[in-house]
Amino acid sequence: MSNKVIHVLYNDDDVLLDAVKETRSAHHHIEEIYTPFPVHGLDKAMGLKPTRLAICAFLYGLVGLSFGTFMMYFIMIVDWPQDIGGKPSFSFIQNMPAFVPIMFEMTVLFAAHLMVLTFFMRSKLWPFKKAENPDVRTTDDHFLMEVALNGDEESAIEFFKKTGAVEVKVIEK
Repeated sequence: MSNKVIHVLYNDDDVLLDAVKETRSAHHHIEEIYTPFPVHGLDKAMGLKPTRLAICAFLYGLVGLSFGTFMMYFIMIVDWPQDIGGKPSFSFIQNMPAFVPIMFEMTVLFAAHLMVLTFFMRSKLWPFKKAENPDVRTTDDHFLMEVALNGDEESAIEFFKKTGAVEVKVIEK
């Protein structure tokens, strides 16, 4: 297997979408696409699977709800029971309406913070990580498609020029 990749630059997102569809139909493997802004429909054109982050968010929310429920029970019923507004301090169920906002906030807090950590770990965005952007123009106005080179280099370059590419470069990885 070759360790060469082709960097194909485009200057329009619609041209990029059409090029991705053509590239996939020609059975070239797209390694990555770098864009200056999110391109609607690009994930579908690339054939990416739907994300499972929503499942993680739900589970993290359940952890937060459980922690909030346990915290309120322990603080207000077991550890430091107080008579607030005439409510009995020996029953969690009778005090539940007063605890709902706190449990909701704990659910949101846990889901949000743990989702950020999960996103950073999943994206491999560690502190002090060096940027992996192969071309600085992709942060401004160009779109870069990184394709694994399998086969003839010249025919691949011609194929990508026909898709509307502004620039095509072969890079050693």
